Amino acid sequence: MGGGKALVFVAGQVPLEDGQLRFIGRVPTEVSLEDAQAAARLCALNILAQVEAAAGLDKVDVVASVTGFVRSAEGFGEQPQVINAASDLLADVLGDAGRHSRAAVGVSELPRGVSVEIAAVFVVRT
Repeated sequence: MGGGKALVFVAGQVPLEDGQLRFIGRVPTEVSLEDAQAAARLCALNILAQVEAAAGLDKVDVVASVTGFVRSAEGFGEQPQVINAASDLLADVLGDAGRHSRAAVGVSELPRGVSVEIAAVFVVRT
């Protein structure tokens, strides 16, 4: 029997919903902190969808790491509060397997102007 483990790398997911980008702009001047948190949750849902397609959520052993990027206005330093929304969602969905190390980084630009982008690495059973 297998019993092995593999890594699933999920490239940066943006707040895409029904084929449409949401939450465009810098936090907090163009996108509120609350909306940025909603964007982070949407990114996390998209990450989970990618893992489900690649391996199945039932095979997740642990979320190894999450890296969140927040398109930030000058002087904004609450990136962890934004990415907490994604971290909380992963823990809610995956339980103890959803606990992870994390980085929350402020950046000046993200693809197509989105406010949040999140990448993750999962350990899955094969």
